[in-house]
Amino acid sequence: MKKYNKQITALKSAFPQTIPILTGFLFLGLSYGLYSNTQGFTFIYPLILSLTIFAGSAEFMVITFLTGTFNPLLTFIVTFIINARHIFYSITMLDKYRGYNWKSIYLIYGLCDETFAINHTVQIPSNIDKGWFYFWTTLLNQIYWVSGATLGGLIGPYITFNLKGVDFVLTALFVVIFMNQYNKEDNHTGSYIGLLFPIISIIIFGNENFIIPSMISFIIFFTIFRKKYDTKNRS
Repeated sequence: MKKYNKQITALKSAFPQTIPILTGFLFLGLSYGLYSNTQGFTFIYPLILSLTIFAGSAEFMVITFLTGTFNPLLTFIVTFIINARHIFYSITMLDKYRGYNWKSIYLIYGLCDETFAINHTVQIPSNIDKGWFYFWTTLLNQIYWVSGATLGGLIGPYITFNLKGVDFVLTALFVVIFMNQYNKEDNHTGSYIGLLFPIISIIIFGNENFIIPSMISFIIFFTIFRKKYDTKNRS
């Protein structure tokens, strides 16, 4: 019973953190299910793909590949490039996700942009089990995405109103998370760097290719200046 209460308490703490993602993922998943249907696939395809891949951009690409000539090597390369940023997410979360037994395996598998944004920045209350908190945010986010994708595959063809622009809720989510983190900081160097490097990367590499150069820049910068940055944060 005590273990069960610990799980429920963590769920109650994690769920409010995921509500903005619930809204965004349902609409994005709906559009993915609709797109799958327009390409001739039943709801089973977005259901299975969202369960096994759980990477939105890659899932859209896979639907495209399934309608063309079979080329597994090209599929692998494109999918790897699209989701290469997850390498940096995983490195960042190694310490946080360590030591939770079977949950650690799922946490690694289910790490997406939105889950990373929550689990990396959230301040978990001391009475909440961190392992279960991370687990619930990850599972809830995947449930939202799978539900949206499946629902889109089922009822997408019958939707007549325009959903264009609704996915901006996820962009707004990241802005809110950034501002919340900024307000909690005593030293804003990390936040300024977090803005500067992507802007420079966009100017140099363009809107479609800036993420990986930005991530590499972050790793190099904080590897070189880590001690100095940590000292400033402690002071």
